[in-house]
Amino acid sequence: MTEKSVVDIPIGSVVLANAGRDKGRYFVAVAASGGFVYIADGKERKLEKPKRKNIKHISPAGVNISTDELTNRKLRRLIQGFDPNHVTADQNLLDGEVF
Repeated sequence: MTEKSVVDIPIGSVVLANAGRDKGRYFVAVAASGGFVYIADGKERKLEKPKRKNIKHISPAGVNISTDELTNRKLRRLIQGFDPNHVTADQNLLDGEVF
């Protein structure tokens, strides 16, 4: 089994929590340090105080967003409308019907 590294989950990646009380919820990676990624959803975990999550306990959803001008409101709407079964690799989640 190969170890995941912070490089595998770049800033702006939509991630799925695989462990902990937030298991099964989607977040966006907003920072990284050591073996941890800081994730936010704009509601319970705001951009100002993201959750520190072990890299082993999250998996990438295969979608990256631009974190420029990202607000808690935009983040909430993005995650609320996120459907991993209907996202294409070139889709920009901050444009279009999310807002």
